[in-house]
Amino acid sequence: MDTNLPVSAHPRVVIVGCGFGGLRLAKELRNAPVQVVVIDRNNYHNFQPLLYQVATGALEADSIAYPIRKIFAGQENFFYRMGDVQRVDTQRNTVVTSVGDIRYDYLVLATGSLTNFFGIESIEKNGMQIKSIPNALNLRSFIFQNFEKALLTENPQERQALLNIVVVGGGPTGVEISGSLAEMRKHVLPKDYPELDMQNMQIFLVEAGPALLGPMSKKSQDDAKRYLDELGVRVRLNTSIKKFEDCRAYFSDTEYIPTENLVWAAGVNGAAVEGIPEQAVTRNKRINVNLWSQVQGFDNVFAIGDVANMVTEDMPKGLPMLAPVAQQQADLLAENLQRILQGQAPVPFKYKNKGVMAIVSRNKAVVDLPKDVHFNGIFGWFTWLFVHLMTLVGFRNKVVAFVDWAFSYFSSDQALRLIIRPFSRKDVKDDKGKKAAEHKTATAEYIPTPPAIQEAAVER
Repeated sequence: MDTNLPVSAHPRVVIVGCGFGGLRLAKELRNAPVQVVVIDRNNYHNFQPLLYQVATGALEADSIAYPIRKIFAGQENFFYRMGDVQRVDTQRNTVVTSVGDIRYDYLVLATGSLTNFFGIESIEKNGMQIKSIPNALNLRSFIFQNFEKALLTENPQERQALLNIVVVGGGPTGVEISGSLAEMRKHVLPKDYPELDMQNMQIFLVEAGPALLGPMSKKSQDDAKRYLDELGVRVRLNTSIKKFEDCRAYFSDTEYIPTENLVWAAGVNGAAVEGIPEQAVTRNKRINVNLWSQVQGFDNVFAIGDVANMVTEDMPKGLPMLAPVAQQQADLLAENLQRILQGQAPVPFKYKNKGVMAIVSRNKAVVDLPKDVHFNGIFGWFTWLFVHLMTLVGFRNKVVAFVDWAFSYFSSDQALRLIIRPFSRKDVKDDKGKKAAEHKTATAEYIPTPPAIQEAAVER
């Protein structure tokens, strides 16, 4: 039953997911009188905040991933099994996985989040997302494949659609990837594709709300938009993409942006696990937990991180889906599990807000700290670099990321422009199929872009 896990005299704590929360919890239990079993579909921990840099060629995938078994080498009470969790059987205290059933005494769900497409099937089917390393590598390949195609086509409208990139979602991921793409347009792509006129490459950032970086201060929101404007990114607020089909991103029934490249970064759902009662799961698939992370209705099932919906007096809509929340919940849960084993009452969770930040481009970042402390520009950029560098798992990854960032900064270049595995979007056939429906001009606002705006964007 237990996939060859050794019998232990200690209670077994099964952790589903090795993201920020699961990783931290397993580490914090290293000296506890428990057997720790981690289940994850990947054999590596993935540093999600830097996925966009893999997608844009600033970092290689192995710079932000680290083998799970290597992380816990030497931790005698730790065991790892690679597999997909299919459901939880709370009656039998068992996790049903693709590699067999695993019994637990205590279960911790740290499954993170999944992309929320808000029921728009055409975007889910045809758009690109950045939630995993394979996603990032697919996006990188697809963008460069389309530049190669743009060199070959003689149809100017078809070429424009191949060059246009639409990023949907004005949160940190959307802002960061838009800024990174704009930097590539200015410093990198003209070197690789001198035959293409980069004045024709348009980057759109579409946000349904009235401002970018919704959870951050108004000062940070305004600074981020100003930075993107300076980079020539065309920001559209209070705008929603309704569908994406036939290489057109529609924001109304008749108006659209012709593009082959739509990056969806507009929202996430909790990655709830089948077997948790429906009454314990919220509309956005997060699992209701109390202040010591127990899942509603259970004494021995817990949830932490993005998948956990923990409501506090300060956060009546639930704690934000941020890495520091997951790590702080993991720290307290490790302590509380040991208290429970000793017959003591658990301690309630209290979130310590350490601030939020977002990078836009080189020397441009915004940082919000508690007590209304805000700073931006190059100081914010260095702060962002330092925090993310220190948070990376593994000394090698820290060194590689630092070297790659330093090279990119001083050379204004990104070396990882490799199409290692060609990617095909589901609604786009190859050239032999002669897909690519005729890309008609939607409105004069988009194609062609007035030369004055084009020139200003490139000069910046």
